[in-house]
Amino acid sequence: MLVRFLVKNLFSFKELTEFNMLPGRFNRMPYHVYDGDIGVLKLNAMYGANGAGKSNLIKALALLTVFVESGKLPIDFYTGTFKFDRDSRNKDVYLGVEFIKEDVPYYYGITLNQGIVIEEELQISGLGKKDDYTLFLRTDKVDTKELELIFCKEVVDDKEASVFPLFLKNEVLERNQPVLFHMAGRKNKVFDPFKKALNWFDSDVIPVMPNGRPSKLAIHLEENEGFYQFATDVMQAFNTGIKSINVDTISIDEFFGEDNRQQAEKITAELKADPDKIRSFLTAHEEIIFVSRDQKVMAKRLYFLHDIDGREVKFAADEESDGTRRLLDYLPAFYAAMSTKKVYVIDEIERSIHPLLIKELINKFSHDKETKGQLIFSTHESNLLDQEIFRADEIWFAEKNKEGATEVYALSEFKEHHTIDIRKGYLNGRYGGIPFLGNLKDLNWDKYAKAD
Repeated sequence: MLVRFLVKNLFSFKELTEFNMLPGRFNRMPYHVYDGDIGVLKLNAMYGANGAGKSNLIKALALLTVFVESGKLPIDFYTGTFKFDRDSRNKDVYLGVEFIKEDVPYYYGITLNQGIVIEEELQISGLGKKDDYTLFLRTDKVDTKELELIFCKEVVDDKEASVFPLFLKNEVLERNQPVLFHMAGRKNKVFDPFKKALNWFDSDVIPVMPNGRPSKLAIHLEENEGFYQFATDVMQAFNTGIKSINVDTISIDEFFGEDNRQQAEKITAELKADPDKIRSFLTAHEEIIFVSRDQKVMAKRLYFLHDIDGREVKFAADEESDGTRRLLDYLPAFYAAMSTKKVYVIDEIERSIHPLLIKELINKFSHDKETKGQLIFSTHESNLLDQEIFRADEIWFAEKNKEGATEVYALSEFKEHHTIDIRKGYLNGRYGGIPFLGNLKDLNWDKYAKAD
């Protein structure tokens, strides 16, 4: 579960900026707070004008997960510093995230300068109630190239594990790599807390960008009966015309035909070399999955049955509307956020979906008292600004200050009563986070027409 995320000198964030999922002192919707050593909220909607920086917050978190998972430095950490500061390339970029994994609170922070990791730390967080416990601390002096790597007492005192820090420092670790990435292969039990923290980045936090699509959806629908029933029920409930979602399974030769034998042979060779592998093939509107079953390579693709006056009609994915496909893209996120402790962070959640439909989906998640995960998203959709769906601490705004830097803040800072129409207040500019349209009325469009 996400507790807080901090970012500095990256994209539109100049100073250290914090976004958090910490509840305020409200009695409304107590089931929106997951209890533990510290309560965390289950929902968050981030509003802001185009260019205000709300997407940058999600992008920064997404890049941090990629960096930790892959060990490969995203170029944005070097080129994407705050551009209104001419000296920003020479200043530190900082990203920090506090999260809970298997009831243990962690804090991970990393500081970079010109693509070099100059400080990195992993702690068991005291959540402000007790002292933090450092699992490792890595420092690197850019000028002198002096790398220091300190691990916790449990590692140092273990005869076998104590060898690893020195080996990592002298033989493995690159200056543009995170230490946490190298925890994946550790087998000694003293490294379990490190691996759990890494696993949170690998599996528990899932950023979804506007053009993102879920992978292996056909397999997920085939193998998870609960998800299949959930997806079918949602599609039927929202009057998409879909009676059922199904998976077609055909041979790879039949899928490619004679015109593309070379591609079929290449994929077949891959899967014969690794029969457990799942190979994806993306088109403009769908994902084709190739798997090896009983030494035969098969292609799997989704199709949809529509019931028209008692007659079933089969539709391929590219024959469905953009909105229907986008709704299908979101179903794994909503299902996982309801049934597991995963954190889905979605940019532009309303994209291609009717506002009433997306509102009803979020309303359902909001009032389901059995949910386990978190749903965080950016949006322009003012119809979602409803205090019957969100607590005041679950609505945030992003806005640029006079320096062009993004600042974020919660609706709860305005101390509005829960009966107030916050949608009307937002559209009237009461809370900020909307585009400034002061000069639009002065545009003389006629002169452009005359120029033609």
